[in-house]
Amino acid sequence: MKTLLTGGTVVSMDPAVGDLERGDVLIEDGVIVEVAERIDARDAEVIDEVIDATDRIVMPGFVDNHRHSWQTAFRGVGADWTFPEWALAMHRTVKPHYRPEDVYAGTLLGRLEALHSGVTTMLDWYHVAQTHAHEDAAVAALRDAPGRSIFCLGAGWGTADSVDADIRRVRSELPGDGLVTMAFGLRGPDDTGMDTVARELKLADELGLRTSLHVDPGGTSPTVADLREHGLLRETTTFVHANGISDEELRMLADVGASLSVSPDVELKMGFGSPVTGRALAAGVRPTLSVDDVPSAGGDMFSTMRTAFAVQRGLDGGLRSRDLLEFTTIDAARSCGLGARTGSVTPGKDADLILLRTDDLTVFPVTDPAGSIVSAGHPGLVDTVLVAGQVVKRDGVLVGVDLPALRARLLASRDRIAAAAGIPLDGTWHPRPESK
Repeated sequence: MKTLLTGGTVVSMDPAVGDLERGDVLIEDGVIVEVAERIDARDAEVIDEVIDATDRIVMPGFVDNHRHSWQTAFRGVGADWTFPEWALAMHRTVKPHYRPEDVYAGTLLGRLEALHSGVTTMLDWYHVAQTHAHEDAAVAALRDAPGRSIFCLGAGWGTADSVDADIRRVRSELPGDGLVTMAFGLRGPDDTGMDTVARELKLADELGLRTSLHVDPGGTSPTVADLREHGLLRETTTFVHANGISDEELRMLADVGASLSVSPDVELKMGFGSPVTGRALAAGVRPTLSVDDVPSAGGDMFSTMRTAFAVQRGLDGGLRSRDLLEFTTIDAARSCGLGARTGSVTPGKDADLILLRTDDLTVFPVTDPAGSIVSAGHPGLVDTVLVAGQVVKRDGVLVGVDLPALRARLLASRDRIAAAAGIPLDGTWHPRPESK
């Protein structure tokens, strides 16, 4: 199967390829085989499909390395919440009422939303742990969405032995390098103690799993320093948030090559403190960006980039628009262990690509593609999405998706959970954590 994208503005995110004001991309069997100003397609019988990319930017799809898609049914309800209010609402109030079918509906709609807005690769940080059936429902939803997904299983229930068995069980179902793979969501030393972290990291190493760890947003925990003291810092771990960690601890992450995921909208709104984007760069860590959760923030990477960009520019005048594109493509792909497969328009990589409209009135005329994407981009520009060379969104519409049925399913899930939890859906729900 050969597909030719022709006549687009190529923003490759690969210095060796560069950017092309007018370029073509040839895909064969899901892999990019050539990128050039013009690719001779006169032998038309060998090209199965030609996609006209005129008035389009052709670039790698976005990579979101930290999102909790099980919460999709409660989109927007936490716009005014602090972190303690979110924790009370989502984990203590609604999560106990989630059934496997609710996890499936939220995960599927959340993953499709991400695809719709140009996120070709997404790490789904699963922490609605209750039963094996809940986990299996999340995996099934990711498989039913035609994106590249990483199921990051957070070990949040059961004994140490049962966690071990559970991780092994899911790993046996996701063993290879297909579109849905697996990562291990660590609980961390604050929740479980250093011995448990060591045991979980040993298991991750044995199974060949990358790990992800939320770091205390308040900065009161010496997580990074403690991990280093115990020899537990890994290149294969992505640290999430980490707003309060010291510059010295950021340098510790740089020393081992660990990754850092910044969720600027959630962190600023929920009271985590300033995102560490600039401090991370100064310490030698390439930050990445993530949405986190949609009850509190928008689900697209355009708004995420814009927040991170504006905040850091306001703090120190640093960053350029190209930096933000790198954070959300090639840098994030590397953080997921997928830098050799995706994250740039590079011959030999899988064709995970998006085509953004440049004739839309909200961005026209596009003089500086990178600047336009970061300063004014939005999901409405996402015209076409390809994952491993397969077109999953065409002419602004997801391919083969029955959205009316899925919308009805998600609404029914939301209404049932809300009724069971005794919470209103009229915009007045505001959880009140007990004061210490």
